[in-house]
Amino acid sequence: MTTSPATTDHPEQLTFLPATPVPVQFRLDEATRRRGLAHVAAIRAQLEQVTTERKARSTLSGRARALPARTSTRHAA
Repeated sequence: MTTSPATTDHPEQLTFLPATPVPVQFRLDEATRRRGLAHVAAIRAQLEQVTTERKARSTLSGRARALPARTSTRHAA
């Protein structure tokens, strides 16, 4: 006994689902994306300000801080 594939009376058009490059759990709406980008920009500005203040303080002191010289912790055996 042989089996044959099911047939229909009319052809069926198949379509592809749209490709999604980002998984569902990581998709953001436009408003959330804008808020996130604004937050990142604010953090970068804050970091830039701190860096500028540190450079200004080290310039005012006349020289940048130097690290202390390393000393050997090994003992002669």
